Amino acid sequence: MRRDAQAVILLLVGGGMLRLAWTGEYLNYVKPYAFWLIVPAGIILVAVAAITGWNAWRDKQEAVDADGCHDGHGEPKVAWLLLAPVIGMLLVAPDALGSYEAERTGTVLGAEENRSTYPELPDDVDPVPLTLLDYAARAIFDEGETLEGHRIQLRGFILYDGDEPQLARMVVSCCAADARPVKIGFDGEIPSGLEPDQWVEVIGEYSPQQGRDEINGALVPYIEVESITEIPSPENEYQ
Repeated sequence: MRRDAQAVILLLVGGGMLRLAWTGEYLNYVKPYAFWLIVPAGIILVAVAAITGWNAWRDKQEAVDADGCHDGHGEPKVAWLLLAPVIGMLLVAPDALGSYEAERTGTVLGAEENRSTYPELPDDVDPVPLTLLDYAARAIFDEGETLEGHRIQLRGFILYDGDEPQLARMVVSCCAADARPVKIGFDGEIPSGLEPDQWVEVIGEYSPQQGRDEINGALVPYIEVESITEIPSPENEYQ
């Protein structure tokens, strides 16, 4: 590939990385700490693109000065088609993973945990905000002992297990490629009209009811629903 094409691709990739960091869309791919890796990498790529482009222009000018003309021949123009996927990445950034992936992936809660890792919840906070992963782990591995007597606040998106709505959120260890859902079932009165991928806030209490994930057979805890309220999707949709 011609060096000027290389420079353009490097510029687009580096600029795209900086754009993702600036807009916060990088959170659809990786965890927040990756911001401090993406920004330096983007700056380096832009700098290398500038150097590569300058060297390509200088060599072209030297060739023109030496030959007195420039015949315009070089690498095939089809090489510029390599820009297509890069431009596509910049123009069509995919959303964070949601209900479609969660319905086809087993819950992340598949291993026994140590009960001593669950501190008591505060008595002066009502309701107590918990992540879905924290609630699910306490409900299953601690048998709800630290949840009983507290009103709980959970936030996630809706998915459907057959005809039954559930609350879910994708959990990532490093990036979206390893994302797996944590799922919570609903016990009690459930409002109608819940749509897949709809973000909601659930207020409720611990329910001893449990189910099984059809994908991997792991336990799925439930929450006794007091209210379900639609909310905007958060900036970072992963846990």
